[in-house]
Amino acid sequence: MKYLFLTFAAFMLLTFPVKGEGYQVNLQGQKQTGMGHTGTALLLGPSSIHFNPGALSFLEGNYFLSGGISGVISRNTFVKAQPSVYSAESDNPMGTPFTFYGAVRLNERLVVGIGANSPYGNSLKWGDDWDGRYLIQDISLQAIYVQPTVSYAITPNISIGGGPVVVFGSVDLNKALPLESADGEGGVNLKGSTTAYGYNLGLFFRVSPKLTAGVNYRSEVLMKIDGGDAVFTVPPGMAGNFPDNNTFSAELPMPSNLTFGIGWKATDKLLLALDLQSVGWSSYDELTFDFEKNTAALQDSENPRNFENSMIYRIGAEYTALPSLKVRAGIYYDETPIPSDYLTPETPGTNKTGLSTGFSWDLNTNLTVDASLLYIAGEERKDGYAPLNFYGTYNSSAWIPGVGLSWSF
Repeated sequence: MKYLFLTFAAFMLLTFPVKGEGYQVNLQGQKQTGMGHTGTALLLGPSSIHFNPGALSFLEGNYFLSGGISGVISRNTFVKAQPSVYSAESDNPMGTPFTFYGAVRLNERLVVGIGANSPYGNSLKWGDDWDGRYLIQDISLQAIYVQPTVSYAITPNISIGGGPVVVFGSVDLNKALPLESADGEGGVNLKGSTTAYGYNLGLFFRVSPKLTAGVNYRSEVLMKIDGGDAVFTVPPGMAGNFPDNNTFSAELPMPSNLTFGIGWKATDKLLLALDLQSVGWSSYDELTFDFEKNTAALQDSENPRNFENSMIYRIGAEYTALPSLKVRAGIYYDETPIPSDYLTPETPGTNKTGLSTGFSWDLNTNLTVDASLLYIAGEERKDGYAPLNFYGTYNSSAWIPGVGLSWSF
């Protein structure tokens, strides 16, 4: 019974977190993604609703629409620590984060708009029979942000903007339980959804005709799941330890982000950008699960995380190759917030390097096709989770193509 409780507690520790460089999906605009996801000090369309609402009022035109979708094709491998020779590879379904932005100019200084995107989310599947199946088999996590926005030009060179954020979150995960029956091992499915709130603020500066700067703050959003469904599949003799119609509550912090950016028009054709992004992961120090129906084998759990604040360093470039064609490239370095001895297998947290490229092709004076391609390479990490003594070597990578449309007039 004690082993069963500890195994289930391990599941609680390892299957529900939202990790900075793992679940923070930096794909909020095809143009920005092509430039290493820079954009705080750039005027690249209504996607400024996310990157810097202050920039919105400096866009040229009266009506703006853009939207896009990306396909996250990721790969994770695990080799168990010596003396074991065990290894595993995840078989992840393709994630499809999306964006939509729309804005309208009310007068020469005031622009209003609305945006929707999915900056957090992940789909990960290790398989039903891998060595860590008692920790996690698969997980699907999503958070959709909707942001109404107002942007106002205080002067011809300074603008401010912002808006509230409404977040719709959901999670669905599975793990095995070490309970044998004629039908195989036991298991559990945890599923829940919630709505939470935050805000997004930005300042934009035209320092000179060739130099722009910006600062953006996106607040922390605390996702509180109340009444999530906990469904157990166990042998009849153990059913009393895992009550039917059980529910759980949990809190999942999605971190604040503070970003400083610079844009420089180096020549008539070349635009360069630099973004420095601080992610406030130190708020994620503990994960607590509260079950409505407790038993001797199923108790509430308080689990240390001890995440640390992290930085993302971004550089991007855009070159006007033809009057109707702009090509882009970028690179960024994303630090992991997960300290040693707190690494878990649901999305292995490692320092990551992103390399991107992309283009925009003007179909006419109003309509543009935008595309991007991002490759993310995680550094190999030999680490694990000390409370459960689950250690090994993790490698991760992802290819992320994306496409979208922009329309303005």
